[in-house]
Amino acid sequence: MSGEPEELKAAAVVRSRLDGRQPSVAVVLGSGLGSLAERITDAARIHYSTIPGFPPPGVAGHKGELVCGGLAGKMVIAQSGRFHLYEGHGAESAALPIRVFAELGVERVILTNAAGGIRRTFSKGALMLIADQINLSFRNPVWGPVRQGEERFPDMSDPFDYGLRAVARQVARGRGIPLEEGVYAGVLGPSYETPAEIRMLHALGADAVGMSTVSEAIAARAAGLRCLGISTITNMAAGLSGERLTHDEVIATAERVRLALAGLIEGIVGAGLERSG
Repeated sequence: MSGEPEELKAAAVVRSRLDGRQPSVAVVLGSGLGSLAERITDAARIHYSTIPGFPPPGVAGHKGELVCGGLAGKMVIAQSGRFHLYEGHGAESAALPIRVFAELGVERVILTNAAGGIRRTFSKGALMLIADQINLSFRNPVWGPVRQGEERFPDMSDPFDYGLRAVARQVARGRGIPLEEGVYAGVLGPSYETPAEIRMLHALGADAVGMSTVSEAIAARAAGLRCLGISTITNMAAGLSGERLTHDEVIATAERVRLALAGLIEGIVGAGLERSG
């Protein structure tokens, strides 16, 4: 398998560990959100150390395993631990799990992240449905030779599927979960933004900012996967609250809202994503 693309080698190893499980939905878990994986039943757990091309996660709140099993009556695969660009990984590495999911036959992916709130009406712990994104990482996972099964010029006019967003809003209303909606700006990191940079992002139309997701969404669209994104607003961005920004605050806030987010995702999966859009 030495001449095969990394995603094919990784997918072959993952498939061999699934014992016939066929996931239709993938969920990427952001900082502090890994507890959702504990809701998955009859789970196969595959540590990154056993998967070709998967580096160990280097950020607190990212566990480092794929978990495949039942959730809300559907077969899902959860990615507990991201590969961030700021750790020195390229955009193709950040997008590798998405490409593996596509090889496994997954059709829909739910991306979650922890983000800083730019919109002044947000409060810490708010959940924001991502309607659109701004890629300010200046990296693109489809740069270079075209991969088999991917588009050369993926259409990003609807990066976060309108039909899936409608399902998410319906579930949130039914469960009494407040759900905002807005634009996510993805930056390279790892330093938090300056107040001047936050003013710039606000002027560009961003409602929240974080250090992930944008490469994954591009790769998902290039592979033809339908994509849904949800941000947990774990802190207010620099210059908006006067508080010092720390990763500990991000983890603490994500922990506080994890039950609401887990319930929202479980409801979305159980609502039958195949019927939307």
